[in-house]
Amino acid sequence: MSVCPRRFQQTYLDQLISPPSPDQEERLAWGNRFHLLMQQRELGLPIEDLMSENPQLAQELSALIQAAPALFRSNSNSPDPTFRDAEHLRTLKFGEHLLIGVYDLLIADEKTAQILDWKTYPRPQNYVHIKNNWQTRLYPYLLVETSDYLPEQISMTYWFVKGNQNSGPQYLSLPYDSQKHQQTQQDLAQLIAQLDEYLHRYEQGESFPQVEISTGSCQSCSFAVRCQRLQETEDNFGEFGELNVNKLPNLATIEEIPI
Repeated sequence: MSVCPRRFQQTYLDQLISPPSPDQEERLAWGNRFHLLMQQRELGLPIEDLMSENPQLAQELSALIQAAPALFRSNSNSPDPTFRDAEHLRTLKFGEHLLIGVYDLLIADEKTAQILDWKTYPRPQNYVHIKNNWQTRLYPYLLVETSDYLPEQISMTYWFVKGNQNSGPQYLSLPYDSQKHQQTQQDLAQLIAQLDEYLHRYEQGESFPQVEISTGSCQSCSFAVRCQRLQETEDNFGEFGELNVNKLPNLATIEEIPI
């Protein structure tokens, strides 16, 4: 569930959506093309057409291979090849709900498993936010629960393929352990129990609760007007009380997990 329960309701139950701007659509489309490129390359399918249509794709792929050659080294001649699978799907029944994870790339052998995720924007500076993000927590949890790997044998690695002006692609590798696994399971149980309660009330005609205005989340939420929260946030309005469109959410900041 998102940071705000009401936002979860409006997105997934009410199925409301704000159309992205042309610039946002272009960035999202580029991210989708990059993921398709990486999947087809991993499957051994032709990628020349994709790269010729967008030279930047070829440039970013070349930079990524140069930055992480070991990720792309063929092991087909090895007597015990490493397992590799793009767009790898994992599902787990948790109570009455189904947890789903799709790994951009899973690389595994008998002793270790590495989950890789491509992010098509520069690496964020907030390490704590990435570490606590539900994608970071859920993906290793699913792999432990659906395999024979121990938590300590699993890691989650993000590759931010668009470097900044002074660097190429950057990565962040996050190890997993038993303590994190137990904490994630406890938090999942609590979160899903809370979701079940909200769903029950929703069926009775009661809306999901809103996040506290003091969190500041409303300033970057596409439903702020609908929730009448912009009226409580002066920064969202100009000198004459008009809506400042620069305060509306930027869909390009939403991670590929549509996390």
